[in-house]
Amino acid sequence: MIYLLLSIAASSLIFVIFKLFSKFEVNTLQAIIVNYVVAFTCGILFYEGGTTLAQVPEQEWFYASAGLGVLFIVVFNLMAYTTQKSGLSVVSVATKMSVGIPILFGVFYYNESLGLYKSIGIILALIAVYLASVKAKDGIAIKKENLIFPILVFLGSGAIDTSLKFIEGAYVSNGDVPIFSATIFGAAACIGFLIIGYQIITKTFTFKLKNIVAGVGLGIPNYFSIYMLVQALRDPRFDSSTLFTINNVAIVMVSTFIGILFFKEKLLLKNWIGIALAVVSILLVSLFN
Repeated sequence: MIYLLLSIAASSLIFVIFKLFSKFEVNTLQAIIVNYVVAFTCGILFYEGGTTLAQVPEQEWFYASAGLGVLFIVVFNLMAYTTQKSGLSVVSVATKMSVGIPILFGVFYYNESLGLYKSIGIILALIAVYLASVKAKDGIAIKKENLIFPILVFLGSGAIDTSLKFIEGAYVSNGDVPIFSATIFGAAACIGFLIIGYQIITKTFTFKLKNIVAGVGLGIPNYFSIYMLVQALRDPRFDSSTLFTINNVAIVMVSTFIGILFFKEKLLLKNWIGIALAVVSILLVSLFN
């Protein structure tokens, strides 16, 4: 349980840092790339296993984790593009609703049980995520030609969570979790440097020191959000469907309250209804796991 709580705390801290990005006009792409480098470094520093860096490519999980790292930065760029085309609420809903994908994977692939109360809790969780995430009074409006992008964000975010569960369960030993996490972030950083290289060649690259500072601040909680989530997935007391539901809904709740307390965000009635449903869903899912 402690790993789950720490993962929720780290993910919620990421929300705060992203909010500060806009306040201080940080270049998000550059900060994200620095963040991946910092997260990679954290994984190396906290690794105490016997595998050397030269032996990492020989591990069963290496290519899968590298592919996952590529998916990380691809989904990030899709999220950024979707935000520009359809708004932040669309991205928020698409990302959070993707929790349904790892839940279904756990039920069908791992034969995880779904009782009546747990099923109701998961359904309420999805409704809660939608209601709590949509802040705009006019709701969500997506142009037909832009519909593909939130769909890709939904599928990509769901694929990340599902892949994490499958890879760590099938190939990663407990001692290799730090180096496994580092490999994911290292692969994402490599793709990021290719993007920076392209910007330099096309003379569209501009640099400011604050982007590095912001990336460092983001990288540490980002690493621990993944590390703690992987550790939580190893807890035999929770099915993955239960854990992903609680993790996702709790992050929405904590992030929403942080927005109220520190950023003076105003909530609509449907947001409060979403928070209430979130509490009920967590109780149902956790009590009837």
